[in-house]
Amino acid sequence: MRTTIDIDTHLLKRLRAEAHRRGVPLKELLSGVLRRGLDEPLPARRARYRCPTYSMGTPARPYDLDKAFAIATGLGSARSVARRFAPPQPSISSSAPHTS
Repeated sequence: MRTTIDIDTHLLKRLRAEAHRRGVPLKELLSGVLRRGLDEPLPARRARYRCPTYSMGTPARPYDLDKAFAIATGLGSARSVARRFAPPQPSISSSAPHTS
């Protein structure tokens, strides 16, 4: 049976090269490839992965941010931690020139 299909250029080159290597006509190779592809069973569908979750309990109240700051200070330089966790400071501007 004759039909017309569009085959990617690179794929057609591979098919022609394989047909030449095997010494068979392109039509025969293509029919065999299609037949094998259709006859193979589909791979079993894998179950969806579920990440387990665990309860960490309820947080203690009131939240102790001083303790968190102390722990963070021990993890890095005090200056970088202070910049990261300290509340923003209002900018100080003055109309008088600054003298040192």
